[in-house]
Parts: sequence; structure tokens; C-alpha cells
Amino acid sequence: MLSTESLKKIDRELAKYPETERRSASMSALRIAQEEKGWLSTEIIEYVADYLRIPPVQVLEVATFYGMYNTKPVGKYKLMICTNLPCALSGGVNAADYLKKKLGIGFGETTTDGKYTLVEAECMGACGDAPVIIVNNHKMCSHMTPEAIDKKLAELQ
Repeated sequence: MLSTESLKKIDRELAKYPETERRSASMSALRIAQEEKGWLSTEIIEYVADYLRIPPVQVLEVATFYGMYNTKPVGKYKLMICTNLPCALSGGVNAADYLKKKLGIGFGETTTDGKYTLVEAECMGACGDAPVIIVNNHKMCSHMTPEAIDKKLAELQ
């Protein structure tokens, strides 16, 4: 179910841990699988667990705990916005409402063209930069005013 290249990457991660601690590679293995597949279906989660030789529930626990893993299909751009208290006090809720209106979707939804998925996120550890949006789990965007949001969306076109 995963390419030879992805399995080689997982093997490199597994080599970092003792044989008895294969579970420790689950986060990296899920990241690699998601990079290839775009999201983590039940079948992929089970495949990763089988490959790591650990119970599927242990991999499922990781996949469903962390917001960076997509357990359902997402748009080309996954926008995670923090609405925890420090961000909320600094405009995070307003920025989220602006994005909802601008994209015409709510949290956990994807635009009809499949371009954007909007996710309400927990703390991103950047309270001083609020409001904060993370694009596709990798690019943190700070001080996301409506103007900054418009600029970021234009860049993603």
C-alpha cells in the first residue's frame, strides 16, 4: 500500500530505535504515509501498524491525538487556526470567523473545489504572534489580520 521509497524512509526511522521500541517510529511512519497518500485511511493506519509490527490501536491513538494527521481527506491547503484563549484575546476567533466567511465553510469542512480545509487547532506555541495559522502542517503564519489572510490566500492561488 505504500511505495518502496516510503517504506525505505520508514526503515530509516525504525533504525533509530531498539527493536523492542518500534512503536517509537509511529509518528514518523504516519507522517511519511500521509505525505504519500494525502490522508490516513483506516487501511493505511493498519498497514503502518503491521509494518511496524505493533497493534493497530497504538498507531490509531497517535493518528487521532495529534492535529497534524489527517484521518479524512482534506483540501489542497489545510488551514489550522488557533482559537485558544491567548490567540482568542489577540484576534484568533475574529480571524477564524473571517476565514469561515471568506471561504464559505466551517471548521472541519472543505471548500467545494477541494482547495481549502479549515481546522480549529489547539495551542501552537506562538501566542505572541497571534492570531496564528499553520498551512499544511508546515508553514506558520503570524499576525493573521484580515489583510494578512487575504494576502496569504492570494499566494496560495
